[in-house]
Amino acid sequence: MILNPLYQISKFFQHKSIVLMYHRIGDSEADTWDIAVSPENLEEQLMVLKKTKKVVPLKSLVRGIRNKWIKKDSIAITFDDGYADNFYVAKPLLEKYQLPATFFIPSINIGQQKEFWWDELEQIILYTEKLPSSISITINDADIEVDLCEECILTAKNRLKQIAWKAYEQPPPTLRCKMFFAIWEALKPLNDEQQQDYLQTIRSWAGCTISARKEYQCMSIGELKKLAENKLFTIEAHSTTHPALAFHDKSFQEKELFENKRFLEDVASNKIETLAYPYGSYNTDTIKAAINAGFTSAFTTDEESVSYKTERFRIGRFQVKNEDSINFGKSIERWLTM
Repeated sequence: MILNPLYQISKFFQHKSIVLMYHRIGDSEADTWDIAVSPENLEEQLMVLKKTKKVVPLKSLVRGIRNKWIKKDSIAITFDDGYADNFYVAKPLLEKYQLPATFFIPSINIGQQKEFWWDELEQIILYTEKLPSSISITINDADIEVDLCEECILTAKNRLKQIAWKAYEQPPPTLRCKMFFAIWEALKPLNDEQQQDYLQTIRSWAGCTISARKEYQCMSIGELKKLAENKLFTIEAHSTTHPALAFHDKSFQEKELFENKRFLEDVASNKIETLAYPYGSYNTDTIKAAINAGFTSAFTTDEESVSYKTERFRIGRFQVKNEDSINFGKSIERWLTM
């Protein structure tokens, strides 16, 4: 039987790809946002991906969207935020299995001995052994008042509750978790200077000093350069200070994207054409700013597969969890059907 050519073309256009999103690679006792994958599980996951023989460079996938030519079941790998463990743990494993990956890098913490505000906030609120009994603070017009009562002392029982808590899908199991989430929500829409000012207020309230944990720091400029020199990898943009872009005006967004692009092009000595929206936050102004800055595509955090219908500035990705090879394989199968 000879198939109708139009039928064959329509079947071809139904082909889907997926983009995987990683952040930290490490053994984290606490992982409130469920974004850390252990080195052991990462290697198992990469072995699964190697066996599929379907991992493609991100640029190849973007080119397929532009040309409306999607390779069936192809998979691209991305890492966000530029944590140093991407260089020391992920890079050697990706090289071992010869799998291409793209690293979306915000400029602000590269070469700095500091943590992102959300990592430090989590440590202060959830894991400081003793906090003041109450807090009353106004952040961005949000009045936050919490009386910790006996929770000002971190007990072993509450510590375990907080370690197990996944903030994106579960209600806060303790008052400390409630406080953390309220402050995190209030800080997220602000610019970096405002976030740091409020974070200093919270440090002073908690009696903490700045002490960046090594496992939460980002790559040095030298490490980023070495990463970019490997033809297996590409460096792309993730804004300058990692703001939630949609909460800011167009001029702020343009500055964030232009400066990040210039910084990365200087470090990587390559043209930077692709952007990942921090937190997946974007609006029409963000897309216009991205186009004005010279980007040709952008990625969200929306859990959507890629097809010929995908818009180049709204490409979805799937957050990889800390899963072993069996469960990761099931996730891949599920995502490819979405």
